[in-house]
Amino acid sequence: MHFDLDIDQGGVMKLRRIQDLDMRGKDVLLRLDLNVPMKGDEITDETRINAALPTIEYVAKNSRRFAICSHLGRPKGQPDPKYSLEPVGSRLAEILDKEVVFFTDYATEPTKPVLDQMTESQFMLLENLRFHPGEKLNDVDFSRRLAAGFDCYVDDAFGTVHRSHASVVGVTKGFEPDRCVAGFLIQKETEVMEKLISAPKAPFTVVMGGAKVSDKIAVILKLLDVCNNLLIGGAMAYTFLKFNGASVGSSRVEDDCFDLVESIYSQAEKRNVRITLPCDHTAASEFSETSPAVEVNEKDIPPGLMGLDIGPKTIEDFSRVIKASGTVFWNGPMGVFEWPEFSLGSCGIAKAMAESSAETIVGGGDSVAAVNQVGLAANMSHISTGGGASLEFLEGKALPGLRVLAF
Repeated sequence: MHFDLDIDQGGVMKLRRIQDLDMRGKDVLLRLDLNVPMKGDEITDETRINAALPTIEYVAKNSRRFAICSHLGRPKGQPDPKYSLEPVGSRLAEILDKEVVFFTDYATEPTKPVLDQMTESQFMLLENLRFHPGEKLNDVDFSRRLAAGFDCYVDDAFGTVHRSHASVVGVTKGFEPDRCVAGFLIQKETEVMEKLISAPKAPFTVVMGGAKVSDKIAVILKLLDVCNNLLIGGAMAYTFLKFNGASVGSSRVEDDCFDLVESIYSQAEKRNVRITLPCDHTAASEFSETSPAVEVNEKDIPPGLMGLDIGPKTIEDFSRVIKASGTVFWNGPMGVFEWPEFSLGSCGIAKAMAESSAETIVGGGDSVAAVNQVGLAANMSHISTGGGASLEFLEGKALPGLRVLAF
């Protein structure tokens, strides 16, 4: 697959790296992805925090002072207490055993006077970047204010590298190119994803779920060039099943995507890729957490029922393929995994991957949440923090947040 960014002899994208940056006596702006799930003021999943710790600790050890910036949720360009990073700052302070200096006025007040007063036992955290419209607009003035007062910029927010936002792209204009580098997480993510499409160990199985075929068509077509098996679950499976003439009851279907499904089958046939669809289902009469689960022990779903998860025979079929694979990439849940009655499919995929000897990669988003839900994250070869960024990277797109860090 061709990448717009240069590839070195080892097959890894040539990014400027944090370990090659001399940070002694320097003040560092560190862009992280701390967009963690919250319930009130409680963090419900610390995956992204833990993934960023190697870079945070490296910067803390090697720089003079540092400030962390991130977004959280979708606050629509203005302050919203529900999306404040303050609880995240408190948790980071506990983990790092440092005091957090929480700075909210960085868009209007200079950062340097606050930085100059900080001690080695402190770090700065900027309030949610998306409280300011200039962030998503990649505004020049907002970018300049973010960079002011710092000597170096380290980006380790892989989950945002597909966005042309101020803290990802515009801010780099405030530094010399060799002062803008990738942290350890971005390096690892790009290495894993690049290997997935250039040198996967066969048989290579792709497990694809989620709601829409239209959201995944580009990455599916790319992966069909290198994979041997494509297992399809989630709501998108009902579009495939209906295309093949099966009855799907009142399940969610993208009737306008049959041409996309046809292109997937055509490509799979050319590449000798085996596509496997659900042969049974866990269904319900309506889309509700309290709706009783109904087992449908065949491919066809009766009228009045909608498929909300793959069934036990499908879990068994998918698991058999996964356990015989050399590489497995999973993106998208098999059902409405947030509801216990419809979580068995996603949990089954996670267990099969954990028990497999394959290289197992979980491609961000809800798939990661499903793996964490069953406590099997440590059994996976790689858990991506990327979601949309992971998929766009696999599609072969030149991601703006990586372009500004590349040689």
